[in-house]
Amino acid sequence: MKHFLSLDQHRRDELEIILDLSDKLKRERRENEFLPLKGQTWAMIFSKTSTRTRVSFEVGVRELGGQVIFLSASDMQLGRGEPIKDTARVLGRMVHGAIIRTYAHQDVKDFAAFSNIHTVNALTDHAHPCQIVADLMTIREKMGNMDDKVITFVGDGACNVATSWIFAAKKFGFQLRIAAPKSFSPDPLILQNENHNIIVTDDIKAAVADADVVYTDVWVSMGKEEESLNRQELLSGFQIDMSLMKLAKPGALLMHCLPAYRGMEVTEEVLEFHAKTIFDQAENRLHAQKAILAWLVS
Repeated sequence: MKHFLSLDQHRRDELEIILDLSDKLKRERRENEFLPLKGQTWAMIFSKTSTRTRVSFEVGVRELGGQVIFLSASDMQLGRGEPIKDTARVLGRMVHGAIIRTYAHQDVKDFAAFSNIHTVNALTDHAHPCQIVADLMTIREKMGNMDDKVITFVGDGACNVATSWIFAAKKFGFQLRIAAPKSFSPDPLILQNENHNIIVTDDIKAAVADADVVYTDVWVSMGKEEESLNRQELLSGFQIDMSLMKLAKPGALLMHCLPAYRGMEVTEEVLEFHAKTIFDQAENRLHAQKAILAWLVS
């Protein structure tokens, strides 16, 4: 039984198959003849609110021929304390797959283990693998081969997106630079880097210099609201503005997984200047996730 829970669990060739299929599904979307989920019903279990993730997965399942049931935590006995393994055992007898957006990564691992159905991590506090597949798709689409690229992540280097970028860099070998305050550095256990292609620094200018892609995310993720003021203070020197972007390579991409908080992690001017890339990136969530679903059932 195949699952998609974290990029570190997949070989590079598997990820390249998914990326190639993402491109194909985007090109052929209007034809609507590829229906690998026909006759299937998938559950979407969301403990965290969402715009892009919910819409892209609901549309994606339907475009692949399947049906979808959306379940928030308040709709289920999970919200009243039922163990995830019991929910998994029940749904595993009724639906063909599950897409889960929640807090604890262990929950998606337990669901996959006990449900015996395809399980997709649509976001946990630990990892955001579907987002990174869409990001890699976008970079390939706009810049070609990724192997020789320099990607710089600016902000909270310990967040789920940065963690998934570390896993991607280990698989594909491109240079990843993480610019973050020392208190927001990645987990050393995750960072273990036998290829030496991952650099962590609190020197934002050095990290962005000659980068092909500059990437950022919100400073205050869901569940971290009580840390908001402290996070804003510590990360205030890691805002992306036009002067910083000028240090990157000419034509460098700015990417953001959204939602964006203008005036915090990125200025209004920079975001609007790079809006085409950012919203192409958002659209590619649909195509990348369709490819992930199709790969799971293949």
